[in-house]
Amino acid sequence: MSFLKLEAVSYSYPNGFEATRDVSLSFELGEAVAIIGQNGAGKTTTVKLMNGLLRPTKGEVLIDGVSTKHVTTAQMSKHVGYVFQNPDDQIFQDTIEKEIAFGPKNQKLSATVVKEKVAAAAELCGLTDVLHEHPYNLSYSKRKFITIAAIIAMDPEVVILDEPTAGQDRESTELLGMIIKELAKRNKTVITITHDMEFVAKEFQRVLVFADKQLRREGTPREIFWDEQLLALSGLKQPYICQLAKAVGIRDVLTMAELGKKVRLHEKNSD
Repeated sequence: MSFLKLEAVSYSYPNGFEATRDVSLSFELGEAVAIIGQNGAGKTTTVKLMNGLLRPTKGEVLIDGVSTKHVTTAQMSKHVGYVFQNPDDQIFQDTIEKEIAFGPKNQKLSATVVKEKVAAAAELCGLTDVLHEHPYNLSYSKRKFITIAAIIAMDPEVVILDEPTAGQDRESTELLGMIIKELAKRNKTVITITHDMEFVAKEFQRVLVFADKQLRREGTPREIFWDEQLLALSGLKQPYICQLAKAVGIRDVLTMAELGKKVRLHEKNSD
């Protein structure tokens, strides 16, 4: 049975605005999934339904077989952790160590276990040497890793990342990729909303495409990024390597190595 499941879920705000419509999805433990689509496509509303920040107007959300209708948001947060797009919406402690420790402390864990969880999360997110710093002594991009570490320290089965690569340089983006892989190895489900198509192509094997408040397709990056009709419908662009391949008359590649191989094969066949 899937750990996290959405069954024909819709959500409308109190003013009647429908934000997401008839979404059915399931997620297994240990998988990393990307959610892509234009602003307003229904992505963020859908993931907020997964952890109780919003409750479905129609349909059901099930966590480990239990409907979220029967549990509180606090209870759901033990299973589904949400990292906000803007870290400043999440940070409120005066040291990085206190920020990461806040969740485990509120889980009533022992001081020893809290310390262990803080150390492990900080190490994974590259924060070990700055634990006693004020969070706002770090750059905006580095503060994102504080909020990621704070959720990891709470040890939920599902981690949701909202636009984690926004404002990040190459080194930080590579660290994010490493964190996602490590969490998946630990049998966590990682769900990532992103507009970074290069990041999606490199780091994920399952991609969900949203458009007009609905799930339009799910598949591998190769399936998604070479479905040009879907991309046009969703207002999305191919990753740069796909665009380059298309420009030279080559299709169905996703990496520079694949493109180079196909170019060499084409040249060999032309000799």
